[in-house]
Amino acid sequence: MLSLGVGTLQYIVTLVLGLAALGLQGFALFDAIRVRPDAFPAAGKQTKMIWLAILGVATAIGFVSIFGPLNIFNLIGVVAAGVYLADVRPAVRGIARGGSSGPYGRW
Repeated sequence: MLSLGVGTLQYIVTLVLGLAALGLQGFALFDAIRVRPDAFPAAGKQTKMIWLAILGVATAIGFVSIFGPLNIFNLIGVVAAGVYLADVRPAVRGIARGGSSGPYGRW
């Protein structure tokens, strides 16, 4: 059986958390790039440029913090990406597809 020390295990867990945070931030940025600019104000959200700036900074911090994902700046970046994915993305996707959507999907 492979013998791992506590330090090695901590390093692996930290690296996995850092890569997961970077993946979340990168996905949110990539998704925001693909959305039409007029969908953001139509959904009652901040403009596309503001969200691109927020998510771009969050992704850059996530890249720098791969080996230290639990610092305050990376946590703020993860929260920003989470807000985009949980609140902004569904709203702008409903506008981009056309029609209205309720809380449980299109109707």
